[in-house]
Amino acid sequence: MQRLRICVLVLLWLVAVSSVRAETIGRSGKGWLERIEGQLVLHVEGTPYEMGRQHGELLKDLARSNLKNVVEAIGSKPLVELGPLKAEARTAIDQIVELQKPFVPKRYFEEMRGLADGAGVDVELVRFANFVPELFHCSGFAIGGAATKDGTLYHGRVLDYATDWGLQEHAVIVVAKPDGRVPFVNVSYAGFVGCVTGMNAEHVSVGEMGGGGLGHWAGRPMALLVREALETSKSLDDAIAVFRDGPRTCQYFYVLADGETGDAVGMEASWDRFTLVRRGKSHAMLPRAVKGAVCLSRGDRYERLVDRVEKGHGTFTAESALRLMDRPVAMKSNLHNVLFEPATTRFWVSHAGKDGTPAAERTYHAFRLSELLARTP
Repeated sequence: MQRLRICVLVLLWLVAVSSVRAETIGRSGKGWLERIEGQLVLHVEGTPYEMGRQHGELLKDLARSNLKNVVEAIGSKPLVELGPLKAEARTAIDQIVELQKPFVPKRYFEEMRGLADGAGVDVELVRFANFVPELFHCSGFAIGGAATKDGTLYHGRVLDYATDWGLQEHAVIVVAKPDGRVPFVNVSYAGFVGCVTGMNAEHVSVGEMGGGGLGHWAGRPMALLVREALETSKSLDDAIAVFRDGPRTCQYFYVLADGETGDAVGMEASWDRFTLVRRGKSHAMLPRAVKGAVCLSRGDRYERLVDRVEKGHGTFTAESALRLMDRPVAMKSNLHNVLFEPATTRFWVSHAGKDGTPAAERTYHAFRLSELLARTP
């Protein structure tokens, strides 16, 4: 009977694997590009320059198109209320890059150089696009323990950001194996090396939400702080330390989760302030504490998110946790949604439609980081 059971399980696994529609699109060094169930998955590996080069070569057309769109979308727009920098966006970002150079590890500039060489574009263009998030400042939550049906920790991330730029047409899941560092997945866009939504092989996940404080740029860019946390953290405490100890810039909020311990925190990491909000605890900006949960958002969206968590408390599964990110918690500008299950490294991703349809109203695609890391072309 036991042997029969094992045979049945193996057969079911083979059926599941064979039913996944995947195709290899191209290779570059140790890197390769594939499409899984219609979703682009980029595998990069090696030194920072090598990973950037693989990215640029394998996503050349998409990277060029996306970089061009970003520049055209904001490159000539005047800026307001930006502290000491009152200039067009292109000029402001050039100044921001110079301000932040002393705080940015050289490895990330090397990766940008590799991306530029691979895509055949000016490295200054890549730098410009990768520092854009510093100008524009979404919702997030972690639920586990008493809040979920079986105690599983789920980390949801809602990105509301510029669907009118066409970023969703350049969406890619990046599976990275940096030399000497922790492998991770980055839900991103062609041409970008930074991260705002990701999880690593050590079961740590991070999602970012923008705040205020524009003009305070003498530090490490938010998207590279997230990258650093994913590449170096083996625990929740490690990830917290990256944000606590690193030189920070404008006001940003984060949700960090650790699948090995089942713990998670909400966090404010601004140029002048660092605050942690533990699951089940309240804060002046997050006054409604829910046992086993931390919920980050603003205004009515925060109230709606907490209402949903309270209503489903103790019953959440992955399927119902996805519904926490439905509209109106997600805005009309909902670019992507991701639900992480850090303990198993499973995650579900939805991107906005080409017509601007919010990600929350579109299909979620399921992946597992451990399986992606084991795949070969």
